[in-house]
Amino acid sequence: MSISTSTPTLTLGNIKTLGLAALGGALEFYDFIVFVFFASVIGQLFFPPEISPWLRQLQTFGLFAAGYLARPLGGIVMAHFGDLLGRKKMFTFSIFIMAVPTLMIGLLPTYLDIGMVAPLLLLLLRLLQGMAIGGEVPGAWVFVAEHVPSRFVGLACGILTAGLTAGIFIGSLVAKEIYNLFTVQEVSAYAWRFPFLLGGVFGIIAVYLRRWLEETPLFLELRQQKALAREMPLKMVLREHRSAMLLSMLLTWLLSAAIVVVILMTPTLLQKQHGVSAADSLLANNFATIALTLGCVVFGFLCDVIGKGKSLLLGSAMLLASASWFYVDIAVSQELLLVNYTLVGFCVGVVGVVPSVMVNLFPTVVRFSGLSFSYNLAYAIFGGLTPVIVTLMLKWNVFAPLYYVGTLCLLGVVIALYLMISESEKAATTEIIYL
Repeated sequence: MSISTSTPTLTLGNIKTLGLAALGGALEFYDFIVFVFFASVIGQLFFPPEISPWLRQLQTFGLFAAGYLARPLGGIVMAHFGDLLGRKKMFTFSIFIMAVPTLMIGLLPTYLDIGMVAPLLLLLLRLLQGMAIGGEVPGAWVFVAEHVPSRFVGLACGILTAGLTAGIFIGSLVAKEIYNLFTVQEVSAYAWRFPFLLGGVFGIIAVYLRRWLEETPLFLELRQQKALAREMPLKMVLREHRSAMLLSMLLTWLLSAAIVVVILMTPTLLQKQHGVSAADSLLANNFATIALTLGCVVFGFLCDVIGKGKSLLLGSAMLLASASWFYVDIAVSQELLLVNYTLVGFCVGVVGVVPSVMVNLFPTVVRFSGLSFSYNLAYAIFGGLTPVIVTLMLKWNVFAPLYYVGTLCLLGVVIALYLMISESEKAATTEIIYL
């Protein structure tokens, strides 16, 4: 069954659903990533003070990565019930189990208070956050893709992805204001807790908002026709859709490299590697994230206009060029930091192409499970290890972020060429059928 509805254009109901889904996703994604903007402070508070700064940074990014490692478990469980019981129920549940750990992080005692128990508790809470986000992201893509007409799937997924990245912007904005309003000593003493406490409130708001969403028409049709999976959906995916899984995992690797390195890690790396102030790096990151949000919509729209393969090819090439200029230039000067970071942020918007490709790779009956398992497994491996790998590479070369992102851009070009060939063959087949 294809991703479509009976209407040829976006209805008011589609727009409402898309808006609520994007807003809820932004609030939940804020909860998950705000950790990274306070990585330096958290490292100082939750690990022994006598360890070296490099090891403390590595351990802190390891805690951040732990959230990614837990994503597959959350994704498998929520996708399983999402394919059998409904998309909406899991879409709402995921945000609830994100809000509670976020609130608890804001109340957590530090190393000076309870010793090594502190980082262990922080690790547990990050794992719970990872499980929540593991169901949220693929669930959101499936949810909006099954609500809108097929010719708007690219735009809808792009807008939803923009909503998720807006959560990064909210986190960056909150972090910037914290550093502006409080001294470094005050941030370390107590102010770092405020973003997490605020995130708990965001989560409660998002749970309430999702009460107004309706189940997807395609799932309701499957349930009415009693065509839901008769066995474990993931078992069907592993047996019948291995090539779709592989392609989804490679696309996720590209997505994770762009988001984790360019948007999430770079503000801290600018401070540590290039001597940029916290305020300046976060300001530049704000502009980059706004540009990323716009870029997701633009590249999603291009999917519907020129095709997914061409959109991915264009975006991968643009990201490679802009990232090369950004990381090389910042090593010698900070004058163009704001402009260059904004440009590369827009080009990271190529990630808006990824969900519209993946939702079309799996049939409706196992779509949630197939997309979720592939995406979360790949993100656990690549997204989780990326901060550690880049940090280790930085010991030998300051351009490590560029080398890592550039390699994945080349992978994006290869995948794009494959998609373009597939789209051409599909178009030719359709033309023959109509003839």
